[in-house]
Amino acid sequence: MKLFGGHPLAPHPRRATIAGDTQEPAVPGPAAPFVTPEPTIDMTEDTIFSKIARGEIPADIVYRDDLVTAFRDIRPLTPTHVLIVPNDAIPTLADVSADDEAVLGRMLRVAAEIAEKEGIAQGGYRVMINCRDHGGQEVYHLHMHLLGGRPLGPMLAR
Repeated sequence: MKLFGGHPLAPHPRRATIAGDTQEPAVPGPAAPFVTPEPTIDMTEDTIFSKIARGEIPADIVYRDDLVTAFRDIRPLTPTHVLIVPNDAIPTLADVSADDEAVLGRMLRVAAEIAEKEGIAQGGYRVMINCRDHGGQEVYHLHMHLLGGRPLGPMLAR
């Protein structure tokens, strides 16, 4: 599977960065200020999720509209494991802007609708978004996991 290229901590290139954006050191001294690196993510590279949303790669689609597509995970971790993605790629949750509020709201509403249709709404379910390397993000196209169908236990192992 081809993952989205670029460095996971690089800012999204479609989001404007201010040239010379700096962060002052916490302690005054001779250290040079931190300079934000130039973006290295290439948004012209398609993600596997972009191709699924466009119908170029087969998937078990459970929902599709003009903003989002939802499909079953090919390696489910729970009896119900659905991925909900924006049709227009946003690499990470950290790259979301005010312009993306409608699509994020739609993703949450669709998660609730799918949970209802899958019969997991009453017993409960989990909605999860991983962000970047430390958050466990594997494909750099924002996606939401809808997980349910059994007790899920604690969020993280202690």
